[in-house]
Amino acid sequence: MTQAAPPQQFPILLSTMNDLPGYRVVRVFGEVFGLTVRSRNMFSNIGSGFKAMGGGELKGLTKLLSDSRQEALFRLCQEAMQHGANAVLALRFDCNEIAGTASEIAAYGTAVYVVPDGTQQQQQQAAPQQYAQAQQQYQAQPPQA
Repeated sequence: MTQAAPPQQFPILLSTMNDLPGYRVVRVFGEVFGLTVRSRNMFSNIGSGFKAMGGGELKGLTKLLSDSRQEALFRLCQEAMQHGANAVLALRFDCNEIAGTASEIAAYGTAVYVVPDGTQQQQQQAAPQQYAQAQQQYQAQPPQA
């Protein structure tokens, strides 16, 4: 029984790896990026300052940065798709503070067009057999404590 893949969150494939197992890169479009700069309102910043004195997570800032990261990724996807890409490889993030009041989040990577290379289906078919063999070997010779 195969498990269904979770729904894809972004319209193209995004990977921090330099290659994509099961796929072959057929065209490289070059570097693409998505950028967003955000700040919180003055009252939120004051509240975060008081919270920081007591320690603990600054949940409002965590949400701001998480939302900023998602926005940067969507903008990265848009730029890559404008070039004709269906994937971005070597994805990275860069974060900076601007004038102590705003956060810049940049997502960047290499826009590429990938196609399935045919070995992924063979690997998926072989995986259950390899797992069964490894399980039999483990049961025959459990690791020594």
